[in-house]
Amino acid sequence: MNKYLSISPEVEEALRNHQPVVALESTIISHGMPYPQNVETALRVEQTIRDHGAVPATIAIIGGRLKAGCTPEEIEYLGKKGPAVTKASRRDLPVLIARGEDGATTVTTTMIIAAMAGIQVFATGGIGGVHHHAQQTFDISADLEELAQTPVMVICAGPKGILDLGLTLEYLETKGVPVIGYQTDELPAFYTRHSGFEVDYRLDTPQELAAAFRAKQALGLRGGMLVNNPIPEEYSMPADVINFAINMALREAEEKGVHGKQCTPFLLERVKDITGGDSLAANIQLVLNNARLAAMTAAAMCV
Repeated sequence: MNKYLSISPEVEEALRNHQPVVALESTIISHGMPYPQNVETALRVEQTIRDHGAVPATIAIIGGRLKAGCTPEEIEYLGKKGPAVTKASRRDLPVLIARGEDGATTVTTTMIIAAMAGIQVFATGGIGGVHHHAQQTFDISADLEELAQTPVMVICAGPKGILDLGLTLEYLETKGVPVIGYQTDELPAFYTRHSGFEVDYRLDTPQELAAAFRAKQALGLRGGMLVNNPIPEEYSMPADVINFAINMALREAEEKGVHGKQCTPFLLERVKDITGGDSLAANIQLVLNNARLAAMTAAAMCV
């Protein structure tokens, strides 16, 4: 085991006994929502995973330790500290560890630490991807590179709607990442079920997802698998409403010169404000929906 990795006793026991475990990111706690809603949501997501037969493993970096499984007290700590916690991608890990600092894990770092611990399924809200105008800015999320090399199934509600979805799909195709639609032929776009883009394959049960992932591993193919689970119909936002908010936020980001790792938090916060908080409510529901599917898929992998 990596000397910088700490696996919680509950997660370690589950992995040792071949029981289902689901990884969860911590950026959504520190950077995704205000306190105390962030902590309440994180604990609710963990409980949802337990209710569906799996063990949650919230992943973070605390005091320079890679944590696979956080205690409620550690989640509270991350929630209270909020944006003061470093939003940690792959490039940040060596320095945070060397300095003994804290880090909130993105999709990228959650995948890295989950793979170190032996966790195969990860539930999140949405993945990063290719940003608009990436032809000039080269602003492409490290999440896509991680999906191409780290063997973890990522269950999300699609790429974040603030992204260029067409270019994100092209990039994933180039990297050989299977883009799966769960009970849908269309790529969901985070806040809404519809994007106008097709997925590579549609699979309709957790058992099918587990079988596809096992086949990928048996073939010796590198990388993970992206499962796109649409937000439930009753919480899906109208495409015209969310697209209006996203376009307005994109214009503001360009005018203010926002770029790099500040871009996504800025855009999501502005979309929340423009929609009167509706996007945040949708965000919570889609994460819970992904947690349910991840728990069932993790259980199917253990059969």
